[in-house]
Amino acid sequence: MLVYPGFDPVALELGPLKVRWYGITYLVAFGAAWWLARRRAAAPGSSWKPIDVDDFLFFAMLGVIFGGRIGYVLFYGMGLWRDDWLYPLRIWEGGMSFHGGLIGVLVSLAVFAVRRGRNVADVFDFAAALPGLGICAVRIGNFINGELWGRAGDAPWVMWVDGVARHPTQLYEAALEGLLVAAVTWWYTARPRPQLAPSGMFLLIYAFGRMTVEFWRMPDAHIGYLYGGWLTMGHVLTLPMAIGGVALLVIAARRNRPSGNLAAS
Repeated sequence: MLVYPGFDPVALELGPLKVRWYGITYLVAFGAAWWLARRRAAAPGSSWKPIDVDDFLFFAMLGVIFGGRIGYVLFYGMGLWRDDWLYPLRIWEGGMSFHGGLIGVLVSLAVFAVRRGRNVADVFDFAAALPGLGICAVRIGNFINGELWGRAGDAPWVMWVDGVARHPTQLYEAALEGLLVAAVTWWYTARPRPQLAPSGMFLLIYAFGRMTVEFWRMPDAHIGYLYGGWLTMGHVLTLPMAIGGVALLVIAARRNRPSGNLAAS
């Protein structure tokens, strides 16, 4: 058994300004996405230019931040909002939903696609290989914050937290939702794929990782299990991603439409 070190969530204090590790992990996430997007845009035959990537990331950042916070409040924090009408603005206290962030990114990237005259599906496909490393970084931020712990357990790697030995499900998520998603999607998109196939692969692999970890992760205390002592809100929100991922892969295979992310030869 390991003992949780009890990290200080504040990385640096500059007078009244506190720089938190959780915020730093988001900067790492956006930086990793920008770097990967630049690499993919520089690949032979890409129809993307560096300036496209910079604007693309700006829109994606807005979607993550606003969608993630709004999604958390709507999916998990309505009771907290009723008690404190300023709660949605207290981002520094934590509380970001991946599913809300995903919806926000889809909306913002759709706007980007329309403004740039690109096919929306192509923009989604271009984005599919970019979030994995960032998800890993943010889950490590959850670990530093000491939040999103798992159930009690007796595996050799469980951690002693507040008098209970718990699964470090933040690290499970960093591995499955982050590193696994990053590796599979980057490998899968390294060669031309039919339009919508990269998006479907991302949804499917992420859903596999998230739904697996949810069996060990404790639900939010103010929500609890939704059914049978195992079904969580995370399961409910992730199942449509798995179904959508399979559907997009099937549609992509049947249509076999070439991606617009590659310049016409």
